[in-house]
Amino acid sequence: MRPPPLPSRQSRRPWWSRAVGAALIVLLLLIAAGGGAAAPSGKPVRIGSTLGLTGPVAAAAVVHRIAGEVYVDRLNHGNGLLGRPVEWVLLDDQAKPDLARSLYEKLVTVDQVDLLLGPFGTATILSAMGVAQRYQKLFIQHTFGIPNLAKYDMQFPAWSIGPDPDVTISNLVFDAVAATPTPPRTIAILTAKFPSLMFIATRTRELAPKRGLKEVLYLEYEFGQRDFGAIAARVKDANADLLWVGGGGVEANFLLEALRKLDYTPPRHFYAYPAAGPLALAPDGKGALALSIFEEHPPFTDNPTAAEFVKAFKERATKANLPYPRVDTQAAASFSAWQILEAAVTATGSLDDKTLAKWLKGHRVDTITGKVRFDGPYNYGDDFTKVKQVQDGQWFVVWPTQFAAPGRKLLAP
Repeated sequence: MRPPPLPSRQSRRPWWSRAVGAALIVLLLLIAAGGGAAAPSGKPVRIGSTLGLTGPVAAAAVVHRIAGEVYVDRLNHGNGLLGRPVEWVLLDDQAKPDLARSLYEKLVTVDQVDLLLGPFGTATILSAMGVAQRYQKLFIQHTFGIPNLAKYDMQFPAWSIGPDPDVTISNLVFDAVAATPTPPRTIAILTAKFPSLMFIATRTRELAPKRGLKEVLYLEYEFGQRDFGAIAARVKDANADLLWVGGGGVEANFLLEALRKLDYTPPRHFYAYPAAGPLALAPDGKGALALSIFEEHPPFTDNPTAAEFVKAFKERATKANLPYPRVDTQAAASFSAWQILEAAVTATGSLDDKTLAKWLKGHRVDTITGKVRFDGPYNYGDDFTKVKQVQDGQWFVVWPTQFAAPGRKLLAP
């Protein structure tokens, strides 16, 4: 007769051990089904800001709006902020500093938002910053171009351009073009009468001769200008090796269209902060240079959060019929501002403005543009600026070379 079979390993375990194991399996199944986090609930955390959704910067503002919408969706599909849903109260300042000031007053006093984010552009940010200072509100902003005017101690920049961008940015561009086989000898400088653009242009004029460049033209024009006919004629006559334009929005497109009508193509042309899509897609934009802190290619997209954002932005931007549904500097700066805000709230478990500001002063924050810090002059840290170029209808970082897109380099005439 065979001996009875030995009890299985499972049946030899104590009853309480088997019960705990079963409970753990149920818990894991519940976590897998529910994503592991409770849906945000309760009173929404209200975050207020403005953008120039109409007016001269609308092409860039819509990019910032989409980036913010992506981030708010991301928060609300997770745990929100402090377990509460997030509501973004967004108003249209039309790129007018006086209107921005009034709207931020409304956000604080009438809408009674919990937290603030800055608008788009140096002039409107400065106006809004004054309101934040008056009410002692945390103020995270993403496109302020003159750090030494940011006197408010509770403002924090998401666009990492360092405390002296007029020096670092000008030299960065000069370094890039000087490293090509045909470095320029002459320069024509145009700039819109816009605070941050004139700030950089002034320093560029000062540094150009020190870098071996002879200035053959300098012109200022009104911000938002559309008729560049007379200016184009001056540019053609100057025929500089490098056309340096302190321009924003679609001004670059208007200028290039005017130059084409004169049968003139600048041999090398740089634009500080153009509307990325319109310039990249324009036939005249071939070879254009501009500033960047992020483009949609490695090494930037090696960051998993950045790759996730690129996908979500493309989907939403395509639905909005944006002609260039790619993440570039503007979108990345906005996304980074939200990352900084979330990091401070999560780390402190608080919505108190002074508590959040104190934490940011002493900590670095991981963003898709890099690890930012706020312990330098005016709360600015490192300068993450790069130079990008239009190649094959798309922007690619080309300088410094360690950040260049795979297989890309700066092309020169």
